[in-house]
Amino acid sequence: MLKEGFGYGLPLLVAGGGLVWFHLFLPGILFLGAALFVLNFFRDPDRQIPSDPRAIVSPADGRIVQIVEEEIDGRKMERASIFMSPLNVHVNRAPVAGVIRQVQYRRGAFRAAFRNAASVENEQNLFSIEGEHGTVYVKQIAGALARRIVFWKRPGDGLERGERVGLIKFGSRVDLFAEPGTEWRVKTGDHVQAGSTILGFSRPR
Repeated sequence: MLKEGFGYGLPLLVAGGGLVWFHLFLPGILFLGAALFVLNFFRDPDRQIPSDPRAIVSPADGRIVQIVEEEIDGRKMERASIFMSPLNVHVNRAPVAGVIRQVQYRRGAFRAAFRNAASVENEQNLFSIEGEHGTVYVKQIAGALARRIVFWKRPGDGLERGERVGLIKFGSRVDLFAEPGTEWRVKTGDHVQAGSTILGFSRPR
């Protein structure tokens, strides 16, 4: 359980318990249900991290909604977009081992995260990781319900593959940008887990 979850879930739990104590069962049950939903949202399970040095693992839990070519920072890349529903684990992880080279946060709108426009218009945090087999970019994108992106790292920090780097609260999307020639192992519609699902392999160098 992430510590952020207690600030949201415990007040609801206490309120629900108090209402039930005073025999206000219907609102009490509603508050307790909301508390369980929130605490479940902030769960943080351990994952089995693949050891292959060329493996690019998923930075987020969710469903692949798009794999396309796109330019970022003047570089031609291949983007895999992952939509995270409120029921998914929302902890984000490093897709490769390496060093963070840049972090760019930008305020924006809160459109539905599964829409293509969300990648450009929504609140987002973009960071790059320079690894042994190239550079990848990860973009955390807020959704219609998400109002805060959390990122725990700084430029210059070293990362292990699958290491926890942040989260997006209450529904969101994460875009992974890999270099051309990536050997993708997923397709649109596939469900993935952060840190454990291999999205693809970096091309040999």
